[in-house]
Amino acid sequence: MYGISRPFRKSRTLRTLNPGARQRAWHQRWHCVSVCVAPLRRPGRGYLLETGSCLAPGVGTTLCRVEPIVVEVRRNGVVEARHRVHAVAVRDGEIVAAAGDESLTCFMRSSSKPLQVLPLARARADLDTRDLAIASASHRATPEQIAAARALLAKAPAGEDELELGLQEGRPPERIFHNCSGKHAGMLALCRARGWDAEGYRLPQHPVQQACRAAHGEAAELEADTLVTATDGCGVVTYALPLERMAHAYSRFEGLPEGARIADAMRAHPELVGGPDGADFTLMRAAPGWFAKGGAEGLLCAGGPGGVGLALKCEDGSARPQEAALAVLLGRLGVDLPALAQTPLVNSRGERVGAVGPARS
Repeated sequence: MYGISRPFRKSRTLRTLNPGARQRAWHQRWHCVSVCVAPLRRPGRGYLLETGSCLAPGVGTTLCRVEPIVVEVRRNGVVEARHRVHAVAVRDGEIVAAAGDESLTCFMRSSSKPLQVLPLARARADLDTRDLAIASASHRATPEQIAAARALLAKAPAGEDELELGLQEGRPPERIFHNCSGKHAGMLALCRARGWDAEGYRLPQHPVQQACRAAHGEAAELEADTLVTATDGCGVVTYALPLERMAHAYSRFEGLPEGARIADAMRAHPELVGGPDGADFTLMRAAPGWFAKGGAEGLLCAGGPGGVGLALKCEDGSARPQEAALAVLLGRLGVDLPALAQTPLVNSRGERVGAVGPARS
């Protein structure tokens, strides 16, 4: 249920602010004095009530904060766990659906990968769809995925000893088996194309990481030098953004130079980007026109038809509720994917013993 309220104070709509001011404005809160409990029938540039009156956020009225999506783990009808998921959808620079805190800021982690591939795609016209898909991947080390990573590395050209990542627990003790090896192979290919020294390509001051920083600023329409950064699990730079800016970046992605080429590659090869245990893989297989990339600690970003972008973040860092929460958010956008709403809970014998799905009211 959504609510509409009148704020205590007037405000400019965030989209009218410059990127730096907009980023600061995410942390300013509306305070509601009255609430209408009529549900919104559909998202849009305004918000349509049951009465049919259209209200423009930020002009005398605004959306009240909506509770996060709650996803339950049920076994034989008994709730064993609950996950709270913050989610937002953006189109044309405006929020069209939201649950929880759209200004929640976290690191993009592997959801950055399509953005990190932008400098590579712009520098290397010779790369095919498999190359771009594996460069965008968090792979599961399947034979097909490892072959694709090695093919990109050979095309760079570069050797496996140049990959600046460590060994990954539970995988063969070779760098190529790390789930980010495709991204690192792509960064080496970028170095070769630009004539940059590849040593230290993972470090913040290297031109590769500077190019990736610029790509994030470009996509999210933020000043690149203001982005908060940290070191990701594979050693490269990761960027902290509000969920709304992540969704905005994905909504704009296919309109950026070479963005559509990357998104098309991901849609063509979801089996290279991830695996059947990931919500990104499932969405790209189930919904034509969508591309998606999951990130560590329960993050998922996606872009779809009509220039809509999504970002979802589970509070407790779990990826388990992503598909159910995604089904709820997409449902509010008129995209019905019931297969995502209930994820089977299976025991070690392969028996279905429960399900993960939206909380029952």
